[in-house]
Amino acid sequence: MPDSLVFPPRPLRWLFLDLNSYFASVEQQLDPALRGKPLIVAPVNSDTTVAIAASVEAKRYGIGTGTPVWEAKQRCRELVITPAQHERYVEFHEAIVEEIWKHVPVTRVCSIDEVACRLLDNENSPGAAVALAHRIKAGIRGNIGECLTSSVGIAPNRLLAKLASDLQKPNGLVVFTADQLPERLFDLKLRDIAGIGAKMERRLARDGVLDIRQLCERRPRDAGTAWGGTNGDRLWYLLHGVDLPERATQSRSIGHSHVLSPRSRGLEATRLTARRLALKAASRLRRKGYRARLLVLHGKFEDDKSNWRAAIKLPSTQDSFAILHALDALFPRLADAGRARTGGFRLRMVGVVLTEIEPVDGEQGSLFGMLAPDDPLARGERTLELSRAMDRINARFGRNAVSVGPLDGTRNDRVGTKIALGRIPERSEFHE
Repeated sequence: MPDSLVFPPRPLRWLFLDLNSYFASVEQQLDPALRGKPLIVAPVNSDTTVAIAASVEAKRYGIGTGTPVWEAKQRCRELVITPAQHERYVEFHEAIVEEIWKHVPVTRVCSIDEVACRLLDNENSPGAAVALAHRIKAGIRGNIGECLTSSVGIAPNRLLAKLASDLQKPNGLVVFTADQLPERLFDLKLRDIAGIGAKMERRLARDGVLDIRQLCERRPRDAGTAWGGTNGDRLWYLLHGVDLPERATQSRSIGHSHVLSPRSRGLEATRLTARRLALKAASRLRRKGYRARLLVLHGKFEDDKSNWRAAIKLPSTQDSFAILHALDALFPRLADAGRARTGGFRLRMVGVVLTEIEPVDGEQGSLFGMLAPDDPLARGERTLELSRAMDRINARFGRNAVSVGPLDGTRNDRVGTKIALGRIPERSEFHE
C-alpha cells in the first residue's frame, strides 16, 4: 500500500448472509425423505435441461448449478431430480427475511438467497458481530427449518462481506477486520471478487495485474486505470476495507424466459409460450409504473449453445395488445431461423424482454382519451384500459382467468413464474 495514504476508521459495518444450496435445501425441508440425499432441482423433467440448484450432497459429486441433467446422472447414480417450486422458494425467502429482521434490520435483499445487513455501532465489535451471526443462523434453523443452513461474512464493506461469505460453505462464518486488509485477500483469485469475470480478468492482465496483491500494491488511480471505466478506483478502496456509498441503480428491462419441455419445442408451442411471456412482462411493466420502447425476442436452439436474438421498436407503451402486435411482427424472423436449421425448428429456450423502459409518472394524458370509445383514434386507450382490467381480473381470480389469444391447455400455457438471478418475484406474479 502506498505509504502516503491514510484511511478513515474501518469498523465492521456489514453482515452478509448466503443461504446454502437454497432451492435444494427448501426441497429437503419440505420432504424429509430427500434429506441427506444427492438432489438437484431442474426446470423440467428432461435430460436436455440443466440443474438450477444442487444439494450439498450432490455438490460432493462435482454437480452444481448449470450441470446438464444427463451429466449429473452419470456422476451420481443415486441422484434425485425434483421439479422447481418457485412459489415455495419465495414463501421461505419471505419467512427467512422476517426472521432476520428479529435480530437486525435487513438493509438490502440481494437475491432470493442473499441478504446484507448494516451493523450499528453497538453491533460491530468482532465479538458482538459473531454472536449476532450465530443468533441469526440458529433462528433460521429453529424457526424456519433445520435444513436451511447459511454462510455468513462480516467485513467493513458489503463487497468484502459477500466475499467472506463465499469462503466457508456450507454453514460457514468468516470475518475480515480492517487490520487484516488487504493482506488476507492475497491468496484469493481475482475471479473470487464479485464483478470480476473472464473479460475483466483479461483486461487487468493486459495492464500487468495478475492477482489481488498486484492490484492492491498500486496507487488508487493506477489501479483504476487498469480497471477502466468511471470510478475505476472504487475496487481498490473496497479491497482495503473502505465503506464507500452505494451507487444508485434503476431498472433497465423487464422480461421472462422459459425452458421448453421436449414435446413443446416446435414452432406453434414456442409462439404460444412467447405470447404468455410477453403478457407476463407487460403486466409487470404496468404494475411497476413503466412503459417500454423496445421488445427483444431471444431463444436458444437445441443444437446451438449461443443465443438467437432480434429486437423491434415499440411505441412508448405498457399496453399488452401493442406488445403482442410487435411480437407477432418479430416472431417470423425466429421461425425462419429455426426452419433453416438441420432437423427443422427445435427451440430449447425462449425469452421476451421489454427494455428502454421509463417511468410513467408525469406522463401527459392522451389527446384521444376524451374521444368516444368507438372512435378509431381511441383504440390505443381502449386496449390499454382492457389490459389493466385483465390485470385486475387475474389478480383476483388467478392466472389465465382471462387472457389474450388461444390457450391450448398444454404445458406451454403454464409458463409460471421463475426466480431470476438477483430478482425475487412478487407474490402477484405467480397469478399472472
